[in-house]
Amino acid sequence: MFFDVFSIFDIYELNSMMNNKRMVIVLVMLLPMLVIILIMSALWMFKGMNWNLNKSFMKFMNDQCMRTKSYLIKSYSIIIISLFLTLLSVNMTGLISFTFSMSSQLIFTLSIALPMWLSLILSSFMYNKMAFMAHLLPDGAPLWLNPFLVLIETISIMVRPLTLSFRLAANMTAGHVVLCLMTSYLCIFMNCFNIQHLVLLTMSMVYVLFEVGICMIQGYIFQLLFFFYKSDFFQTLSEKNYI
Repeated sequence: MFFDVFSIFDIYELNSMMNNKRMVIVLVMLLPMLVIILIMSALWMFKGMNWNLNKSFMKFMNDQCMRTKSYLIKSYSIIIISLFLTLLSVNMTGLISFTFSMSSQLIFTLSIALPMWLSLILSSFMYNKMAFMAHLLPDGAPLWLNPFLVLIETISIMVRPLTLSFRLAANMTAGHVVLCLMTSYLCIFMNCFNIQHLVLLTMSMVYVLFEVGICMIQGYIFQLLFFFYKSDFFQTLSEKNYI
């Protein structure tokens, strides 16, 4: 009997979905990830490789901070880097088929996005209340449009944590649903190995590699949007020469 593909996001259904055939398919689909891990492990054998990679990564993140003046907030850049690494680890862990994916749950993504966004809003308001309120109204707007523009700008700021949360959860959910469908069809064709089964297995392995890239991109986009939101924070403070 074919089960609901969205049941993979229900933690109470995990035990009922796993059996020997599905375990074999999951292990085969994870072979590309194992190859990547072995290649990356071999890179650490070269002298200075670990230092060079860390230096390149920190330089890239530092450039992001310099462009948005994030260095003026002490330790905030470290928080963003830690957030990126955490999301990357959670996304990678959720790639295993028929396992509970935290990044596909809205409560998880919202619990990360809401405190980060709220900290920026409260900091901006506490530092410069008048400039924060004035930032809601664009310069040179007609007088009769002012109430509507303030309302629109307020709504656009309020929905930022929701859009961040929905974007990450929706993208990760879509990828896991496709992986679940591929694995389910592989289980159906397990007893009759043929060319269709081999093609589907190859496509599944390639798609796992594609999802690895998606996990990295989604983690990067999540922290990149916080850099952009932080730019609004510094723009508000600069209006009254706080920075």
